[in-house]
Amino acid sequence: MVNTVQLQFSYLKRTLIFRFDAGTSRGVLKTRDVYWIQATDPKNREIKGWGEAAPLVKLSPDYRDDFEEVLNRILQKLNGETWESEQDSVLAKLKDLIPSELPAIRFGVETAVLDWKNGGKKRILTNDFFDSQKPIPINGLIWMGDREFMLEQIDQKLNEGFNCIKMKIGAIDFEQEIALLGYIRSQFSSEQITLRVDANGAFSRAEALKKLERLAEFDIQSIEQPIPAGNWNEMRRLCEVTPVAIALDEELIGVPDKEQLLDQIKPQHIILKPTLVGGILETQDWIHLAQSRNIGWWMTSALESNIGLNAISQLASTFNPAIPQGLGTGKLYHNNLQSPLEIQSGFIRYNTDTAWEDPS
Repeated sequence: MVNTVQLQFSYLKRTLIFRFDAGTSRGVLKTRDVYWIQATDPKNREIKGWGEAAPLVKLSPDYRDDFEEVLNRILQKLNGETWESEQDSVLAKLKDLIPSELPAIRFGVETAVLDWKNGGKKRILTNDFFDSQKPIPINGLIWMGDREFMLEQIDQKLNEGFNCIKMKIGAIDFEQEIALLGYIRSQFSSEQITLRVDANGAFSRAEALKKLERLAEFDIQSIEQPIPAGNWNEMRRLCEVTPVAIALDEELIGVPDKEQLLDQIKPQHIILKPTLVGGILETQDWIHLAQSRNIGWWMTSALESNIGLNAISQLASTFNPAIPQGLGTGKLYHNNLQSPLEIQSGFIRYNTDTAWEDPS
């Protein structure tokens, strides 16, 4: 006989405050609303599972004016459900119960239920990051801004010991961005520092190849989303001739047929943000499909608080990643939840000497 339990769900909203104006191709972010989902057994309220639903402004399919109303409605519906203790059963059930148009909510509930299932200790999955405190390599992120701000960030990341730098481009003059990349390469070879750039779809289709050829002069490891998402034919042509490996990012959001996208575009890499692509189960599916096609991948957070970042780090760890992941966003906020997550010398670690702050 399978043991089942009925859980109750609730949520808390927190507005996170950035330490600086975070420039993106979609505008400057100063604050970020996140929703912490709690799962408890009414018969044993000592154990609390926590997850995070954090739709990203102008990008997440479930970023909408009535998000909080929709979240509350979904959680009320889930209060009447029974849950088996087996992980695959939980994930399959949530895929059926929460539509794909609500990926942030699905990811948050997945995390909350799995955390509860594992004793409410912020352990989401079996993984070496949490279980053995095995660090995960990450890239150092350089945010968009004026030249001086970006140069300051570059120097800071290099001094902190990162050997993989990711620079967001498209906010300032392209020649100034080229000069910043040249500054890094004047000090460090590609064997010493891996360079990634993220265009967030900022290049026009007419200019994309010429800009990629310029970027190739600096031994760029990859460029994320050079042209806007949705231009599959043009993206495929770029992937065929590009001198810099292309990584799809926004292109993956809301895609009903993963195999069709991968087979039609044939990218060199894909970037996976669980909050945007549908959570744990969907992310695992993307990875298996990519690996079967010899397409590279890495995982990144989407500006979640430490609750979401912890879950994504554990998910990444289950695949034993050897290349840097995009998991360095924990220090972005003045009022992030205190946690065992630490970044040192280009790695994110789970330090068991530090306790979690109670979200409630």
